[in-house]
Amino acid sequence: MRLPINKLSVWQQITFSAALLERMLPNYKMFSEATDVGDYRVLRNQLNLVWQRLDKKQKVNINCEVQLEKLEAEIPDPEQFSFFGVFPALDACMALNALLQYIQDNDIELINQISRLSHNSVSAYVELLILEENSEIEDVDPLLINQDPLMKWEQEMQNAMFDLLQQSPENIQTIKAIKDMALGQGLSNLGMEIA
Repeated sequence: MRLPINKLSVWQQITFSAALLERMLPNYKMFSEATDVGDYRVLRNQLNLVWQRLDKKQKVNINCEVQLEKLEAEIPDPEQFSFFGVFPALDACMALNALLQYIQDNDIELINQISRLSHNSVSAYVELLILEENSEIEDVDPLLINQDPLMKWEQEMQNAMFDLLQQSPENIQTIKAIKDMALGQGLSNLGMEIA
């Protein structure tokens, strides 16, 4: 899956990424609550700052270097955990890291990376579920993953958010619409209920 992100303005690219992160952050929150590792509030606050910066009336500046340092302290080490939850949590951190770097450096490849991280989180989770259901399978056919309803939902959601942004003005109403789209079903990108 590769959307033509370069067709979006910088504002639209940041908004698209922030919306994807809204769907990824709950995975970090669940991991953090289950392990007492990491402070979800740091990531939540950083994403809130991004949303505030997108609202042109608020004139918020983000010191990305300081925020990247704060984020660094919250990134889990996957080698210290033996359960899957660490990986979506790590993906959320990497995506937020990429977004803060993008705000600082404007490298479009970082936005593509955020889209892939969200997609790959879902893909890995679907693969895990398939392997758990079929213990005799060693390798999961990528077609099977792509046909899974959760994977289809991720692709449809990214496409729908991209389309909405392409057709909408850069204002607070668009921010509200994209947030509603991202969170409307009350589920993370892995289909977990957001508490």
